[in-house]
Amino acid sequence: MTRIDFYLDAGDRLQVACRVAAKALAQAHRVVIYAPDGEIARAVDRLLWTTPPPGFVPHVMADHRLADETPVVIAREAAQLPHDDVLVNLDREQPASFARFARLVEIVGRDEDDKQAARGRYRLYRDRGYEIHTHRLGGDG
Repeated sequence: MTRIDFYLDAGDRLQVACRVAAKALAQAHRVVIYAPDGEIARAVDRLLWTTPPPGFVPHVMADHRLADETPVVIAREAAQLPHDDVLVNLDREQPASFARFARLVEIVGRDEDDKQAARGRYRLYRDRGYEIHTHRLGGDG
Protein backbone atom coordinates (compact mmCIF):
# COMPACT_ATOMS: atom_id res chain seq x y z
CA MET A 1 0.00 0.00 0.00
CA THR A 2 1.16 3.51 -0.78
CA ARG A 3 2.93 5.41 2.00
CA ILE A 4 1.77 9.03 2.08
CA ASP A 5 3.86 11.88 3.49
CA PHE A 6 2.42 15.33 4.09
CA TYR A 7 4.98 18.14 4.40
CA LEU A 8 3.17 20.97 6.19
CA ASP A 9 3.78 24.72 6.33
CA ALA A 10 5.94 24.93 3.19
CA GLY A 11 7.06 28.49 2.58
CA ASP A 12 7.81 27.69 -1.07
CA ARG A 13 6.06 24.52 -2.23
CA LEU A 14 8.11 24.27 -5.41
CA GLN A 15 11.45 24.55 -3.59
CA VAL A 16 10.31 21.86 -1.17
CA ALA A 17 9.26 19.62 -4.08
CA CYS A 18 12.69 20.03 -5.66
CA ARG A 19 14.46 19.25 -2.37
CA VAL A 20 12.29 16.15 -1.87
CA ALA A 21 13.11 15.02 -5.42
CA ALA A 22 16.85 15.58 -4.88
CA LYS A 23 16.80 13.65 -1.60
CA ALA A 24 14.82 10.77 -3.13
CA LEU A 25 17.23 10.66 -6.06
CA ALA A 26 20.20 10.52 -3.66
CA GLN A 27 18.51 7.45 -2.12
CA ALA A 28 18.27 5.80 -5.58
CA HIS A 29 14.54 6.43 -6.04
CA ARG A 30 12.82 7.54 -9.22
CA VAL A 31 10.47 10.52 -8.89
CA VAL A 32 7.50 11.89 -10.77
CA ILE A 33 6.58 15.47 -9.95
CA TYR A 34 2.91 15.82 -10.86
CA ALA A 35 2.21 19.42 -11.88
CA PRO A 36 -0.83 19.73 -14.18
CA ASP A 37 -0.52 23.53 -14.22
CA GLY A 38 1.88 24.44 -17.04
CA GLU A 39 3.31 27.45 -15.21
CA ILE A 40 4.10 25.35 -12.14
CA ALA A 41 5.63 22.59 -14.29
CA ARG A 42 7.92 25.12 -16.03
CA ALA A 43 8.93 26.68 -12.69
CA VAL A 44 9.83 23.25 -11.26
CA ASP A 45 11.82 22.52 -14.42
CA ARG A 46 13.84 25.72 -13.92
CA LEU A 47 14.38 25.06 -10.20
CA LEU A 48 15.68 21.53 -10.75
CA TRP A 49 18.57 22.95 -12.79
CA THR A 50 20.01 24.42 -9.57
CA THR A 51 18.80 22.04 -6.86
CA PRO A 52 20.54 21.61 -4.54
CA PRO A 53 22.61 24.78 -4.98
CA PRO A 54 24.94 24.74 -6.89
CA GLY A 55 23.85 21.29 -8.09
CA PHE A 56 21.51 19.78 -10.62
CA VAL A 57 18.78 17.13 -10.53
CA PRO A 58 18.63 15.21 -13.83
CA HIS A 59 15.09 15.57 -15.09
CA VAL A 60 12.88 15.86 -18.17
CA MET A 61 9.26 16.58 -18.95
CA ALA A 62 7.14 13.43 -19.16
CA ASP A 63 6.62 13.77 -22.92
CA HIS A 64 10.38 13.80 -23.58
CA ARG A 65 11.78 10.76 -25.42
CA LEU A 66 14.12 10.01 -22.47
CA ALA A 67 11.43 10.10 -19.76
CA ASP A 68 11.60 6.33 -19.20
CA GLU A 69 15.36 6.56 -18.55
CA THR A 70 15.48 9.78 -16.50
CA PRO A 71 15.28 9.56 -12.69
CA VAL A 72 13.07 12.64 -12.21
CA VAL A 73 10.14 13.37 -14.51
CA ILE A 74 7.75 16.31 -14.47
CA ALA A 75 4.27 15.19 -15.56
CA ARG A 76 1.31 17.38 -16.44
CA GLU A 77 -1.10 14.50 -17.07
CA ALA A 78 -1.84 11.35 -15.08
CA ALA A 79 -1.35 9.28 -18.25
CA GLN A 80 2.29 10.42 -18.40
CA LEU A 81 3.56 8.66 -15.28
CA PRO A 82 6.49 6.47 -16.43
CA HIS A 83 7.08 4.51 -13.19
CA ASP A 84 5.56 3.86 -9.77
CA ASP A 85 8.23 4.71 -7.18
CA VAL A 86 7.76 8.24 -5.70
CA LEU A 87 5.06 10.70 -6.72
CA VAL A 88 5.25 14.35 -5.60
CA ASN A 89 1.84 15.98 -5.98
CA LEU A 90 1.70 19.69 -6.79
CA ASP A 91 -1.99 19.69 -7.68
CA ARG A 92 -4.89 20.67 -5.43
CA GLU A 93 -6.55 17.29 -6.07
CA GLN A 94 -5.19 13.82 -5.45
CA PRO A 95 -3.68 12.32 -8.60
CA ALA A 96 -6.03 9.73 -10.10
CA SER A 97 -3.39 6.99 -10.16
CA PHE A 98 -1.58 7.73 -6.88
CA ALA A 99 -2.30 4.26 -5.44
CA ARG A 100 0.08 2.56 -7.87
CA PHE A 101 3.06 4.41 -6.33
CA ALA A 102 5.14 3.16 -3.41
CA ARG A 103 5.15 6.67 -1.94
CA LEU A 104 3.09 9.82 -2.41
CA VAL A 105 4.40 13.18 -1.20
CA GLU A 106 1.92 15.99 -0.55
CA ILE A 107 3.40 19.45 0.01
CA VAL A 108 1.12 21.89 1.81
CA GLY A 109 1.76 25.62 1.64
CA ARG A 110 0.89 28.28 4.15
CA ASP A 111 -2.11 29.87 2.44
CA GLU A 112 -5.56 28.88 3.66
CA ASP A 113 -6.81 27.64 0.27
CA ASP A 114 -3.88 25.22 0.02
CA LYS A 115 -4.41 24.02 3.58
CA GLN A 116 -8.12 23.46 2.97
CA ALA A 117 -7.48 21.44 -0.20
CA ALA A 118 -4.84 19.39 1.64
CA ARG A 119 -7.27 18.62 4.47
CA GLY A 120 -9.65 17.13 1.93
CA ARG A 121 -6.91 14.96 0.43
CA TYR A 122 -5.79 13.90 3.90
CA ARG A 123 -9.33 12.79 4.82
CA LEU A 124 -9.67 10.86 1.56
CA TYR A 125 -6.39 9.00 2.13
CA ARG A 126 -7.16 8.37 5.82
CA ASP A 127 -10.65 7.10 5.07
CA ARG A 128 -9.21 4.65 2.54
CA GLY A 129 -6.78 3.29 5.12
CA TYR A 130 -3.47 4.62 3.80
CA GLU A 131 -0.42 4.95 6.05
CA ILE A 132 0.02 8.72 6.50
CA HIS A 133 3.02 10.54 7.97
CA THR A 134 3.13 14.27 8.64
CA HIS A 135 6.23 16.44 8.74
CA ARG A 136 6.10 20.05 9.90
CA LEU A 137 8.60 22.20 8.02
CA GLY A 138 10.32 24.94 9.96
CA GLY A 139 11.67 28.29 8.85
CA ASP A 140 11.47 28.85 5.09
CA GLY A 141 10.78 25.14 4.43
